[in-house]
Amino acid sequence: MVKLHDNFKKLLQIYKFSSNIIGTPLLLSRCVPSYQNRHEIRFKTSGAGERALQERQRQHMARGLPKQKPIAGVKEVIVVASGKGGVGKSTTAVNLALGLMANDQSKSVGLLDADVYGPSVPKLMNLKGNPELTDNNLMRPLVNFGMSCMSMGFLVDEVAPIVWRGLMVMSAIEKLIRQVDWGNLDYLVIDMPPGTGDVQLSITQNIPIAGAVIVSTPQDIALLDARRGAEMFRKVNVPVLGLVQNMSVFQCPKCNHQTHIFGSDGAKELAHTLGVELLGDIPLHLNIRETSDKGQPVVVSSPNSPEAEAYRRVAAAVVRRLAKQVK
Repeated sequence: MVKLHDNFKKLLQIYKFSSNIIGTPLLLSRCVPSYQNRHEIRFKTSGAGERALQERQRQHMARGLPKQKPIAGVKEVIVVASGKGGVGKSTTAVNLALGLMANDQSKSVGLLDADVYGPSVPKLMNLKGNPELTDNNLMRPLVNFGMSCMSMGFLVDEVAPIVWRGLMVMSAIEKLIRQVDWGNLDYLVIDMPPGTGDVQLSITQNIPIAGAVIVSTPQDIALLDARRGAEMFRKVNVPVLGLVQNMSVFQCPKCNHQTHIFGSDGAKELAHTLGVELLGDIPLHLNIRETSDKGQPVVVSSPNSPEAEAYRRVAAAVVRRLAKQVK
């Protein structure tokens, strides 16, 4: 019986350790038998013993995680993420970055496309070509509209599929972050890949991040994954600045009738549930799609349009949230 008891003690430690890492408890109730006799196994520890175990777990995890190191010359990093693809995350990231510059022209902003498998920034920013190297063997970002940009799309053929395993992707992300001459930036906006996988963990564990912006449509399916994304950032201690409700409403260009194709106020309700701010609503508008496809983002190509103003409001809300965190 002693041997069995020791095995279950080890199982309990594994359970608690895994729960701290991934935030999802294992279903012990399915694997731990219940004994209704004098040999009943109890998972009870004293307060001091529990604290000691937690401290050992914390030290163990700290040894296994990389230490965060700021990006040279970059003051604040903002990540733009979504739980799933197809919600307009990259378009939002590009126009958010340009909106930060439009709202305050004294600020310098860079854009990093961290979506290794499906880079969109080259198309959205109308950029092509390979980065040049500095004397220090660092890549120089490509520049358009006054903004420095880096993407895996600059390093491979436009139509070439990137068929890499996780370790190669992590190595590529490390190079895009550390081996780029970003110069001096007030903000570096990172367009994250969709989901909550290796790239997200690698970036959040390696560099200090000022905050995360979660992009979602009002549709229930998208909101489920948006919530997972927000919870993931909380698990890794990255502040969630708020949600952007993209494709919030469609307005007919002929009769101006408004239709909520993906539902209404879904992201607003999720923001309330999570206790974060709704940073703004972006309409489903033909002008956004056309300017994006041309590589002329709406914030710079149609600065006086309501769509551009919507992105600038989001950018202003992000800056406001960052300022509150400093206080």
